[in-house]
Amino acid sequence: MPKVKTNSSAKKRFKVTGTGKITHQKSFKRHILTKKSKKRKRALGKDGLVAKANLDFVQRLLRLK
Repeated sequence: MPKVKTNSSAKKRFKVTGTGKITHQKSFKRHILTKKSKKRKRALGKDGLVAKANLDFVQRLLRLK
């Protein structure tokens, strides 16, 4: 029986916390930052949690389910 591989792109993009939640980096913080407020840029620097609607899909990519 062959081993089941984890999706390579998913393992680079998502991280599982100690409590089992899945985090990701927020988008829109690469360029065109002059028009964005300091508060918004600061918030984008923090990790976000994967939405409940996408959780099953991401868990399947990471072979957690």
